[in-house]
Amino acid sequence: MKRQWCIGQVSGQYLQRLEALLALYARPYEPRFPVVCFDERPCFLLGDVVAGLAPQPGKPAKEHYAYTKHGSCCVLAAVEPLTGQRLYQVRAQRTKREYTQFMQRLAARYPQAEKIRLVQDNLNTHALSTFYDCLPAALAQRLADRFEVYYTPKCGSWLNQIELDFSALSRQCLKRRIPTQAQLAYQVYCWSRERQAQSVKIQWQFTVADARQTLNSQYRKVKKANKIYAKSS
Repeated sequence: MKRQWCIGQVSGQYLQRLEALLALYARPYEPRFPVVCFDERPCFLLGDVVAGLAPQPGKPAKEHYAYTKHGSCCVLAAVEPLTGQRLYQVRAQRTKREYTQFMQRLAARYPQAEKIRLVQDNLNTHALSTFYDCLPAALAQRLADRFEVYYTPKCGSWLNQIELDFSALSRQCLKRRIPTQAQLAYQVYCWSRERQAQSVKIQWQFTVADARQTLNSQYRKVKKANKIYAKSS
């Protein structure tokens, strides 16, 4: 996995959130407290002006360079890395309403869980308070009580394991022109169902100890004493 981080924005908060997530990922599987990673991905709807050439034996399909634009939509997704459970939706927008509806469906997937440990970024719509903007207070409270939120640090999306699923989705499903939201939804559904049927899990190996060594120059910018974690030469 290629990791990227925002060198200029590493701070105490960045390191705290980084280490909290890495510690979370290192925990053994607990059915009562499933770890679920969530994010959204915009998608542009593109059509062909001229029909492409179908694949021939030994030759890939070919597309004409010209295309038409049909707007955009959004893929909302969640993955439980240790079990391979997935939930994907394609929606026209990604407002508070879509976020709340997605989380309602996600919570329903885990009726026996005491808390769903939810990993996500801190986009303004990605907050438990969003539920109160979209639902009556009693329903909003019950939904909020289902989650324990872990936020990725700013410019730290590489710490959200859903990004690995999105990378596979882009390579295996979206690397072509899809003109309508309905077609995109069907393709994403088929891809995610197959991936779940195969129980494709995510093997995360980057640990707190790895972070303190690999990012040691950034740790030292926050606190010089962190030099003690640097790799010995």
